[in-house]
Amino acid sequence: MRKQAVVAVAVALVAWAGALALAQNPARERTAPILREPEPAVGTGRGPNAIGRAPTARELEQLDISIGPDGAELPPGGGTATQGALVFTQRACSTCHGPTATEGPANELVGGEPSPSSSYFPIVYWPYATMIWDFIHRAMPYDRPGRLTADEAYALTAFLLFRNGIIQEDDVMDAKSLAKVQMPHRDRYKAPVEAWKPGTKGLFIKAQP
Repeated sequence: MRKQAVVAVAVALVAWAGALALAQNPARERTAPILREPEPAVGTGRGPNAIGRAPTARELEQLDISIGPDGAELPPGGGTATQGALVFTQRACSTCHGPTATEGPANELVGGEPSPSSSYFPIVYWPYATMIWDFIHRAMPYDRPGRLTADEAYALTAFLLFRNGIIQEDDVMDAKSLAKVQMPHRDRYKAPVEAWKPGTKGLFIKAQP
């Protein structure tokens, strides 16, 4: 009997403590929270989870930056080798390519010979000058690709073409003139049967045997 009385008193104390806590905080939840099923993802995609949406025309335009050999997709702008030499210094291109674009530690940009063992292919051996602009604008600087403006890319392209003895120092490179540049080794390439267009798979040029 004495043991039962002790248990009864303990239960009463617990109940009293709970009632006191509710009285001091009436906003406290009196029941356990109800677990709800997660809401389905909202989207306009056609995947199994309806995730994603179709890109807008503006978003597609920002991603469609491919430049063909004829330079039809090149944006407005232009630059000379003199301006490119300044950009080369201001944008810290010399950090990777050296003060004269030949010291490294990255690949030299002036002269050089192809090396199959290291996959090194000097830009002087590229078939189209538009490829140089495309690569610079798309992938440089190495640590912040896409940072350069169209004018800076034109100027840097002119600078490299001049340093490789392909154009004159005061030649202006722009959307019209760049595609007309005759690269020294273009004759070693064979153009594709079909005209190049954005989305073309694989290489659009083939080296002559």
